[in-house]
Amino acid sequence: MIEDPDVASVAALMAVPARAEILLALMHGQSRPAGELARFAGLSPQAATAHLKKLVSGGFLAMVTSGRHRYYRLASPEVAQAIEALMPLARSARPSPYPKPAQPLQKARSCYDHVAGQLGVAMTDALVRKGYLIENERDYRVTTSGASWFCDLGVNIQPDPRSRRAFTRKCLDWSERRYHLGGVLGAAMLETFLDSGWLARSSSHRRALRITHAGQTELWRYLEIELR
Repeated sequence: MIEDPDVASVAALMAVPARAEILLALMHGQSRPAGELARFAGLSPQAATAHLKKLVSGGFLAMVTSGRHRYYRLASPEVAQAIEALMPLARSARPSPYPKPAQPLQKARSCYDHVAGQLGVAMTDALVRKGYLIENERDYRVTTSGASWFCDLGVNIQPDPRSRRAFTRKCLDWSERRYHLGGVLGAAMLETFLDSGWLARSSSHRRALRITHAGQTELWRYLEIELR
């Protein structure tokens, strides 16, 4: 007999507000030391260490040691997907004193390793409108013209056969309440845009993205997107 997954124990790990803050602080896809995560969560170093150990043992976080320092990151894209899926529910389940996200986050942010916010939704809409992607119920399909467009842009569209991660995925944007492109292709686009200097990480917020002057020009040129 196959038993149901133990969803309750997984949910319990995320149910502690301090742990939720730690997970959200890592949603930009990069690693952070324990001290930074303690400050984000408003914890003492000792309390943060206890929470981090539980998140690592529960499979939510991975730890990397470099010399005397320990760095933590989300253990997998599946963890990020679970957090993303909860965000729209969390915003509707409890009245917030902040009716809208902070403007930099609403405009453009990293959703683990892909672009979200107004920019992420606008990019996805443009890719579908131009016929580069075809929207399905749960994901997107890259068309022949889309494959050429991505290759010309330098975006790798060859999925890794060893990876179990979805190549394209419809990710519900928690601020826009519409879908943006996630998965391997979404991550490749963000990496390409950062490398090309179209986007830059903001110094004011750990997840916010900034559209550079070159990015404004090229996003209009390639996708007819204008966000300032």
